[in-house]
Amino acid sequence: MNINGVNHLALVCRDMAQTVKFYTEVLEMPLVKTVALPDGGQHFFFDCGGGSCLAFFWWPETPPAAPGIASVRAFPADSKTAVGSMNHIAFTVDEADLEACLERLQAAGVPALPVVVNHDDSEMGVARTPHPGVFVRSVYFTDPNGIMMELAAFTRDFGPEDVRHEPAGASKPLPEKEGVVA
Repeated sequence: MNINGVNHLALVCRDMAQTVKFYTEVLEMPLVKTVALPDGGQHFFFDCGGGSCLAFFWWPETPPAAPGIASVRAFPADSKTAVGSMNHIAFTVDEADLEACLERLQAAGVPALPVVVNHDDSEMGVARTPHPGVFVRSVYFTDPNGIMMELAAFTRDFGPEDVRHEPAGASKPLPEKEGVVA
């Protein structure tokens, strides 16, 4: 099998018109394909660059959102989601554009964290300011459907030293930190 990248990620929206407005006007992703489904629904595709699309389904009758189960309830305080759910989607942007992206989101009234987040390998996983250990800088926000989004800029290439944790699972829980119960 030769995987060449992500073709599209398909999500479900509550209002296609509102979704089209947000993705075309705020995020400036061109609407490139629309499909009328035989059951009365719609399936629309937005170009998110690099040959990949973000797609949305809409149906007249769809189960309501389930924050804290199928989507993030509140980032960063309550960001766990259920097995099989999508936690968030991250789009690649140039690091130099992150502040302008944040300002654009804020000007459009989009719910966003008010800062660019510097992810590093420290115990907290974030730093107040960029430094050589920061590997990605991000802006987090939600779309009109409550879907968690991230604009992300890797700040360096990854190497073998970046893979240093054993995978955990139900039969192999994460080790407890002092004073913290897993």
